[in-house]
Amino acid sequence: MNTVIEDDDSDISAENEDSRDFCHPRGRCFRYLALTFMCFLGFGSYFCFDNPGALQDVITKDLMLSTTQFSYLYSFYSWPNTVLCFVGGVFGIRLGTVLYALIVFIGQLVFAFGSLLDSFRIMLLGRLIFGIGGESLAVAQNYYAVLWFKGRELNMIFGLQLSFARVGSAVNFIIMDHLYHFIDGYFKGRGALGVTLLVASTTCVLSLICAIILAFLDSKARGKNEVKNKDDVVRITDMKDFSPAFWMITLICIAYYIAIFPFIALGKVFFIRKFDFSSDEANFANSFLYLISAIASPLLGLLVDKTGWNVFWVFFSTICTIGAHSLLTFTFLNPFYAVTLLGLSYSMCASALWPMISLVIPEYQLGTAYGIAQALQNLGLAVATMLAGMVVDSGGYLLLEMFFLAWLFVSLIVSLLMWIYDIRTTGVLNMTVAQRTAYENAKASNKDITESLLRRESVVEDDILEDELTQPQTVDQIRNRYLSRVGHNNVSNNIYL
Repeated sequence: MNTVIEDDDSDISAENEDSRDFCHPRGRCFRYLALTFMCFLGFGSYFCFDNPGALQDVITKDLMLSTTQFSYLYSFYSWPNTVLCFVGGVFGIRLGTVLYALIVFIGQLVFAFGSLLDSFRIMLLGRLIFGIGGESLAVAQNYYAVLWFKGRELNMIFGLQLSFARVGSAVNFIIMDHLYHFIDGYFKGRGALGVTLLVASTTCVLSLICAIILAFLDSKARGKNEVKNKDDVVRITDMKDFSPAFWMITLICIAYYIAIFPFIALGKVFFIRKFDFSSDEANFANSFLYLISAIASPLLGLLVDKTGWNVFWVFFSTICTIGAHSLLTFTFLNPFYAVTLLGLSYSMCASALWPMISLVIPEYQLGTAYGIAQALQNLGLAVATMLAGMVVDSGGYLLLEMFFLAWLFVSLIVSLLMWIYDIRTTGVLNMTVAQRTAYENAKASNKDITESLLRRESVVEDDILEDELTQPQTVDQIRNRYLSRVGHNNVSNNIYL
């Protein structure tokens, strides 16, 4: 997603706050006040994203839907995001964030009214609108973090925001079923579902309020002028220059995430049918993955920051995820063990996988690279979620787990191929932090030496050319110079005697 950046005077990171008062608009108090609203900015979006998953049994029963039709509620969220990453941030970070939060709220309202009107098509339209704002809001949330927190703080801030997002998703699974049964005592039939979704939309109002307050705080801290950076424009033509490592990273991302998010979307009924869970217990099992991720993501991200070895951690986390899905598929062991392993593996893979793109793509092409990876990921999820619904309708949840395991083995094989490719090329993807720092320093030093030699060679050539032009030359010397310029070998003076 293209973004809008500020001029050089807009730096309000920790490195530049020492000379300011604690509660100055660019001081620490102001920054951490803004952080509070940044974290809650996406809470409503993530809470409502998994509303269908938390009410899967209710939605399929009240609307008489097959699992395939139910899966459309997630696929329609992903479809617009296969192209939105190539649309520029023409509204600016402040207006854009408010607009995206408003779109999320409108999408949730349309989704709820579709249920009240007993129209599945209107519900799908609501999810489509919700998806347009949801992903864009997540990008804006991360971009606010970049603008307000730079340097060593940034990784911690990203981890904190991700934790709040996962908490929003977990809270949805924990309370939505209780909320539905409470409202069902007052509204019967499909009305109870619609009113429940309307109540859930109030969390989107919270996101909208946070967006407005953030815009106000940002204008106070960094001024009113927003300057567009033309260098950040996503150019689809850049993809021809991307290395094979980037495409392998993207393929791993698609294959791995297919075994995570569609599983969560359809997981409630799986836990009810296989493990004889109640509706509340199934929702809690589903939410447990998010709770584990909320706690583990910052810690495992710190581990990757300290150790490096990104390819190893991706390979290892994929094996652990295969183990977790195998436990769910072939055993009746308490599923919370498998879900815990799944949450830890997912957090590790996410922490190690996405930063690798910045290691294989030049900085000026990162916007394009991340945009393409995001587009292909959403395309994969949109198609795979529909396929997952078809698999359940045709063969049940055992076949669905085999479907997920097949994609995980694809991810494992590609991870191994990437590891081999990395060993045969630069090796930068699986270096330790110290090795990677030394590699980058040597690379920068070699670049400086090369530029120095090129400048020196240019100066020498200019001096030689100047000497040739200023010194007297015979007719034969001039003729030989001309022939050498057009491609002939130097000719002896005797030929022309």
